Amino acid sequence: MRNSLRSPERLYEFIRVESSQALADDFAASLASNPMQVRLTPYVLALINWHDPVADPLRRQFIPLASEYVPDHPALGLDSLSEHQASPVQGVVHRYPSKALLLATRSCPVYCRFCTRSYLVGGDTVAVTKAHEAATPNRWQQALDYIRDTPAIEDVVVSGGDAYSLPARHLWPLLQTLLEIEHVRSVRVASKVLAVLPCALLDEDGWSSVLVAAQRLARERRKQFALHTHFNHAREITWVTRLAADALFDRGIKVRNQAVLLRGVNDTPQSLGTLLDALVALNVEPYYVYLHDLVPGSEALRTPLSTAIELEEALRGHTSGFDFPRFVVDLPGGGGKRHVCSFRHYDQGLGVSLFRAPAIDPGRRYYHFDPLPPQAQRPIGIEGLIEAFDNAHSEALAP
Repeated sequence: MRNSLRSPERLYEFIRVESSQALADDFAASLASNPMQVRLTPYVLALINWHDPVADPLRRQFIPLASEYVPDHPALGLDSLSEHQASPVQGVVHRYPSKALLLATRSCPVYCRFCTRSYLVGGDTVAVTKAHEAATPNRWQQALDYIRDTPAIEDVVVSGGDAYSLPARHLWPLLQTLLEIEHVRSVRVASKVLAVLPCALLDEDGWSSVLVAAQRLARERRKQFALHTHFNHAREITWVTRLAADALFDRGIKVRNQAVLLRGVNDTPQSLGTLLDALVALNVEPYYVYLHDLVPGSEALRTPLSTAIELEEALRGHTSGFDFPRFVVDLPGGGGKRHVCSFRHYDQGLGVSLFRAPAIDPGRRYYHFDPLPPQAQRPIGIEGLIEAFDNAHSEALAP
């Protein structure tokens, strides 16, 4: 962590030395549209193929280039999932009746360029001024009181940011408090540490000791506890990853993976199938494959809904059903996660699909938007897209 690159200037110099002046300049030109700060561990930088960085799937996730830039979709909102609207107190997102998301930190050990919480995570950039809605340790009490006073909440996800940014002395009392709330039946910790800093999980007295203690307490109270991590490509898995995953498995900690479908990273049956096989070999459950959310500056990484549907079709049966992920779209406007095939109608020509979310708002239509074709990125607006979709499919959309 001490040797991480934490500034555009340092990353620029690193790229110039490892690759070329042209690539470094390409990166520098991207900063005006990049919503995330620079922070990369030496471990991640070492996994990038610097002989062909433009095509490298890890470089695409963490280092933007101006030459790849595609204008943002007109439906983009900085908080595209409307988490702020579902936040009853600072740091808590309570969208589903029985589940709450506790945003316990605004920091991460690395910053992904496609972060769905680019409105919140990290410091300000040229492109984005960040909100301050995480429940930092000195403000956790209000969030914990809300969870304690809301008996419907049975499942709490501790996220942010990345839970690894919380020192053990802060994370343990937080997890202990949550597990001791009678109506909370499941606690999940969200962290990318297994993917980007796996050696951190090999120290039995360090941060991972909190996971072990939480697992022990959860078992005593007959509750569920798990670590949710984030791999997108099989090249992110190394011999160090295997040691760390084995250490977690030996200690009885359930690990699930939440991947994001990214163009040029894992959007083919071969690349995604290889990732799923590699995760299963680590005893990591392939839990979710998300469609890429609407995030500033990362439109070039998004895929249409049809890609996710085709990938699921191609890969289903590739492995056992309990080792097969759920392909989901997190709906713009706060509709929550829906299976990619659960749309009410999908117009691939317009790139618009309609979903319903009865558990959240039974009367509302939620629209998902594919990337626009290049010729339509500028002139068409969101209102025009929705109007064209509704007019073309009025009979199919009738209640």
